[in-house]
This record gives sequence, C-alpha cells and structure tokens, in this order.
Amino acid sequence: MQSILATFYHGKRVLVTGHTGFKGSWLSLWLHQLGAEVVGYSLAPSTWKDNFVQAKVAELVTDIRGEISDPVKLTSVFQEYRPEIVFHLAAQPLVRHSFRDPLNTYLVNIMGTVNILEAIRNTAETRTGIIVTSDKCYENREWIWGYRENDPLGGYDPYSASKGCVEIIALSYLNSFFNPEKYQEHGKTIATVRAGNVIGGGDWSTDRLIPDCIRMLEQNRKITVRNRRAIRPWQHVLEPLGGYLLLAARLSMEGPRFSGPWNFGPGPENLVPAEQLVEKVIQHWGRGEWEAAREANAPHEATLLNLDVSKARFRLGWQPHWPVDTAVEKTVAWYKEYRAGGARRTCLEQIEEYMGHN
Repeated sequence: MQSILATFYHGKRVLVTGHTGFKGSWLSLWLHQLGAEVVGYSLAPSTWKDNFVQAKVAELVTDIRGEISDPVKLTSVFQEYRPEIVFHLAAQPLVRHSFRDPLNTYLVNIMGTVNILEAIRNTAETRTGIIVTSDKCYENREWIWGYRENDPLGGYDPYSASKGCVEIIALSYLNSFFNPEKYQEHGKTIATVRAGNVIGGGDWSTDRLIPDCIRMLEQNRKITVRNRRAIRPWQHVLEPLGGYLLLAARLSMEGPRFSGPWNFGPGPENLVPAEQLVEKVIQHWGRGEWEAAREANAPHEATLLNLDVSKARFRLGWQPHWPVDTAVEKTVAWYKEYRAGGARRTCLEQIEEYMGHN
C-alpha cells in the first residue's frame, strides 16, 4: 500500500465532501501529505474543538462551504475545479440524530449522494468516485460472523436505512451509467465503502462513545455508558481511510474490476463491548470512572455488528494493522495534545507511523 500511495496522489486534484468532519479532515490531511491538490466541500465544522479546526486543515486545502443537498452549488464546484477523484463523505452520520430528524437525514444522505453521482456523471475529468456509506447498511441479524458485501441490505433506523438506500442508488448508477462493460466509452469507476465503528482524535459528535468519554473526563465527571455490552468492531480512523485511498488508486490505475461495494473493518480481536473500550480509554487517560447509563425509552441500537473484510484482504491487498489497544492509545493521545496546539503534529505523526506499517 505504501508504495502505491507514496506516488499515485502527487499532483492529483481530489474533491473531498465532508472535509470539515471527523473522517474528512483526517483524509484531507493525508491527501495533502501525499501531494494531492485537495478541494473540500462541506458545511462549517461543528465546534472549535473539531480536528478540522485544531489541525488547521483549511490552510492546506481549497475550503468551500456548501450543502451537499444543493445541486446547483455542488455542480458549480465540479465545473470550476474538475476533480479527477472524488471521496464523498458528507452525511448526517448519527443514528440517534436520525430518530430526531429523519427528513433531513434522508435528504442529506440520499439526495446528497444522488447529487454527487450526477456531478461525477456530467464531469468529463472526474474518473473515480468513492462513496462512503456504513456497516449499518446491512440487514442486521445480530449474528456472530461478519457481513459480506453481497449480504442483504437493510436498516432499522433512518440513518441505517438511508445508507442502505445509498448502496442501492450507487449500484444503479454503476449499472446504468458507469457499467464496467462499457468502461471504454465512459471511462469512469465508482465504489462504495463500508467501515465499522471508527475512532480517532478530533471527533466531538454527540452520542458517540469516545467523544462522550472525553467530554466527561475533561470535566472530571463519571462516564455514563449506555448499551455497555454492545459489541462493535472498533478501528482507528486511519484504517478505513487507508483502504479508501488504496481502492481509489487501484480504480484509477486498473479500471472497473475494483468497482462495487467494499468492507473495511478491523480484525476479530478488535470486537469488544463498549464497557471494555471505556476501560481502555480511562487507562490511557490516566484516571476516571464509569457507570452504566439508565435510559427510559431509549431508541433502538444493535448489540452486535461485524464486517467480513476477506474481499479487501485478498483482492485489494489491504489489511488492518492497529489492534484496539493501539487505536485507543492513538485516539487518546490526540485529545491530550489538542489544547496545547499539537493536533496537526499528532495527526501527521500518526499518519506517518501508520504508513510505516504498510
């Protein structure tokens, strides 16, 4: 992976939607480090603590504000900058928020993706698109083995259902407009990518385990953990992002045989219950306590969800590297450094260290 990434992105013009968000800011930093010309399209960051702000990502990219659900504004960005590669991360990303605002969740996640796919279709210079969905796009049967890319799609809550819809829409565009059999005519490739529970520095989203832990630790409060026995595939943000970068490079260089859906999840040793992850956070923070939350009428949350990443391992040559302890250690390190102005340095050091494993 390192040999491909070290050279491929140099000088490439890359559009990242959602670049002010948690994953988008890390991806933008990594792309800049690889020599890409990064154009970002997103809403403003949510807080001054976000990684985008703390790591001063705006200094390194073309920073454009806009709604992903605004096709006119989005089209104008494609027409002006003519990106070769698109990473579509802009979304309403929270399960619990989707119960409070299902209409906007569907509008942003579904129609925002349609707008991106239309812009890719109508921009000659854009050759490769990576559409980021979620492991929650699957019909979750709470079974112990990992979901494969050809397992049924579903979605209990509005967020999960929206991501299942995005997968169906992307496949429709792949069949209708970017068909691999007609690649010589249109010259375009797209893929969807599904990741597990991603952790890392600079995420302050509400109703997410690590940000909730850090907020309470900073206030010297006892951490309250809901759904403490829920088992998730925890992975550091660099793991799936490395997969996205490698996949886009292979799509661009080798064509449509890499089109379609891909899972990027951690190894089985990273499947641990929420309460165990919280204990690891406290260990690396150096102090703290936790207790189980008591919620009446809490919205539905899955208790077990896992991905099978055999396809990425064997066909793409990608594999995860950081066990859950390392992922938590790197995550907590960011939160210890950001107030002292060390966010960008921490991000770049972690990117370099991760690249050294590949």
